[in-house]
Amino acid sequence: MVTVQLHNLIFSGRHGVFQEEQLTGNTFEVDLDVMYDDRDHPFDNLASTINYVELYQIVQQRMQEKVPLLEKICEGIIQKISSRYPFVYQISVSVFKLQAPIGNFQGKAGVTMTKKFEL
Repeated sequence: MVTVQLHNLIFSGRHGVFQEEQLTGNTFEVDLDVMYDDRDHPFDNLASTINYVELYQIVQQRMQEKVPLLEKICEGIIQKISSRYPFVYQISVSVFKLQAPIGNFQGKAGVTMTKKFEL
């Protein structure tokens, strides 16, 4: 099993259910793990594996689309990756708000979504 990882990706966006979040925006952190079986992949060239540049572009594009819920962001990233790479076994995406709209809150608030696929 191989896991391609992109972690601590930082984006600005206007995601959130509160009007202030949509107006002022927030900073988000994204972690992505994409797993696939390496038995049928010779690792001869980039076409025989998962291109992490393409993964980054998928995440970046999804983070630019304004949606109210972090779950919707995760779902969109997973759908796009699974359609681009049908040999993927499992995808896990975490999206965190770095300035969550919670009084006196220090830290980050987020969602992780994991999907397994039958091959």
